[in-house]
Amino acid sequence: MRRNKRKTSGPQAAAVAAVCVLFVMTALIGLYKCFSKEPTPKAESPRNASLPEEASAMEPGDALPARVSDAKRKEHFHTFLLGGLDDENGGSDTNLLVAVDAKNGRVDVVSLPRDTLLDVSWSVKKLNNAYHHGGFTQTMEEVSRLLGIPVDHYVTVKLQAFVELVDAINGVDFEIPLDMDYDDPYQDLHIHLPAGPRHLTGEEALQVVRWRQNNDGAGYATADIGRIGTQQEFLKAVAKQTLQLSNWDKIGSMAEIIQDCVDTDLQLANLVWLGEQALTVGSDNIYFHTLPGDGAGYYKGVSYYVLDPEAALEMVNTYFNPYQQKLTSDDMHIMVP
Repeated sequence: MRRNKRKTSGPQAAAVAAVCVLFVMTALIGLYKCFSKEPTPKAESPRNASLPEEASAMEPGDALPARVSDAKRKEHFHTFLLGGLDDENGGSDTNLLVAVDAKNGRVDVVSLPRDTLLDVSWSVKKLNNAYHHGGFTQTMEEVSRLLGIPVDHYVTVKLQAFVELVDAINGVDFEIPLDMDYDDPYQDLHIHLPAGPRHLTGEEALQVVRWRQNNDGAGYATADIGRIGTQQEFLKAVAKQTLQLSNWDKIGSMAEIIQDCVDTDLQLANLVWLGEQALTVGSDNIYFHTLPGDGAGYYKGVSYYVLDPEAALEMVNTYFNPYQQKLTSDDMHIMVP
């Protein structure tokens, strides 16, 4: 059966830009190191502190089981959700959950597929739809409930930041995995990039992470999961290049981009602390994952990304669980058709 042609989507690129922002923050250390301050975990924060205005009445983490929410946390372990906001279409349909384990010197990032099936009352039960039911706070709430862990903080980035950040570090060397040949006159989007190594400008990098398929329907064998893989490889390239002292002379221009395009409940001192951790950890200890599941799943005749409960539980316990005790399947809220 012929698959319907799908438009490329900007929020994926914006989410990639969100991670770029974290790497860029390391450049601020030289100016603000004396103001460095470790963030306060959600379990220790006043309720509703610094939450996005559109859903301040909601309390991310409230859905956690009492047994887990009262558990003792690991030292210097923080979680936060990165979201990409589409400047033109609105919403956030690509999200990345980040765990910073400063004690053990590693950063883990997991891509949360936008079509992930949620156990909610809405007719469209996809993760990307959470934004339209309560803003980014609702997205934080659903990720927290889904995985059974608190989401301590958030960072959202506008799509326009992507091009500017890549250009600010003078482009990125990247191996394009497939020939990309796509035109969409309605979005004024034209992608024509051959496979192979290339030094990408900001605009070209945006095209690479937005691309889904060619005009003839050819694309990633695993659809969105394949594109997530490309995005993660791109992030590794950005991390390697950004975490270099040679980029410190670009502090001023990068700081302006961050100020204009980033929204977060973290204070500058917290961002500097995270920057210190990233610099200490280095790009070789930043690891990327994809939430395990089936992209060809269905629920009531609708296509969804259905999580694998056992594999998801193992991944969360290994890389993203901020508690000293292990989670069980009862702590998570994964629906399986």
